[in-house]
Amino acid sequence: MRFNEKELVFLSRQPSERAAELGMRGPKKGDVVKRRLVKLIVNFLFYFRTDEDEPIGALLLEQCRVEREDDHVFSIVFLDEAERKYLFECDSQEQCVEWIDAIIKASYEFMRKNLIYYRTEIHRLTGKDPLEQYGISEETRFQVNSLPPLPSPPT
Repeated sequence: MRFNEKELVFLSRQPSERAAELGMRGPKKGDVVKRRLVKLIVNFLFYFRTDEDEPIGALLLEQCRVEREDDHVFSIVFLDEAERKYLFECDSQEQCVEWIDAIIKASYEFMRKNLIYYRTEIHRLTGKDPLEQYGISEETRFQVNSLPPLPSPPT
């Protein structure tokens, strides 16, 4: 996937959902753990040298798996590149759990599933499709194939 470097730098300067200095080891053979400022912004995980303002890299948190390696360490593996594993060392077990939870919730797919769930619940309780007012209720990305289609609102 291609990104405009200036847009990524701009995004990296926005308020983050989480930020901390963590130990980070890249996916290359021979990579060592280095202290990095790591910032979670929307569905990107930016990492910086601790003394610099511009990110040295960013991970798009889509199509990835986040796993706990031990009490203080978690990893991120991308489904299309299973051999590339990024490791992150936290200062505490609690911090590790918080990072894992935040990264899982940052993905578009997680947000999409939540939107579909709450849309279905609101429709069940009120009989109205909450997305109808925005004109996006029929968009494919908001549909679940296993659920019956939402009925059209009465005219």
